[in-house]
Amino acid sequence: MSALILVVEDEQDLANTLEYNFQREGFQTRTALNGTSALNLAGQEPLPDLVVLDLMLPDVPGTEVCRRLRADERTKGIPVLMLTAKNDEIDRVVGFEVGADDFVAKPFSVRELMLRVRAILRRVAADEPKETELRFGDLRVDSPGHRVWVADEEIRLTALEFRLLTTLLARKGRVQTRDTLLSDVWGIDAEVTTRTVDTHVKRLREKLGAAGHYVETLRGVGYRFRQRPDEVSAEN
Repeated sequence: MSALILVVEDEQDLANTLEYNFQREGFQTRTALNGTSALNLAGQEPLPDLVVLDLMLPDVPGTEVCRRLRADERTKGIPVLMLTAKNDEIDRVVGFEVGADDFVAKPFSVRELMLRVRAILRRVAADEPKETELRFGDLRVDSPGHRVWVADEEIRLTALEFRLLTTLLARKGRVQTRDTLLSDVWGIDAEVTTRTVDTHVKRLREKLGAAGHYVETLRGVGYRFRQRPDEVSAEN
């Protein structure tokens, strides 16, 4: 069955254009013209495989829609590609911080949008875990459920923070440069700077609390998840 795309766009003409092009590419679609409808449609079975979400909506801002999707157990794992007429880096950073998986600024080409959508769907498919649960010291990760515990206390992570954590954990003992993380976690075309990686790693460590020291900084190089929980820190 083809992927189901939820298009959230308040401009009727653009919504129609996106719906037409997604269907022409073989996708199924649902369309919402405001944030309230988007939240309702996102929770209906079958759940969408991806949400294309406009930032500027007439009732609920796109960032808030994304935040609520991430806070809902049923929809928190649905990838979100955010659309906006704004082109400032702060808008992209805020979008990623509330859990967006990618970001496309208007005006954009339909071809670019389709490539971004397919890239996200491929990445999600590739991320399907072979193990249902990962353990590392005090850290426990339920990959299918997108849930994390530290010393049996559940920690709430955004979808992007969760992907950052599982990427580092899967490559434990190996240094990951900022550019590598931008490519593999944000997507190679993500229009963000390496400072964004530092910001998210810092926030991830803070949320992990006692397990935050498992993620090490190697100054001038990048980040590394320890090989063993009791390993002596290699930070410079």
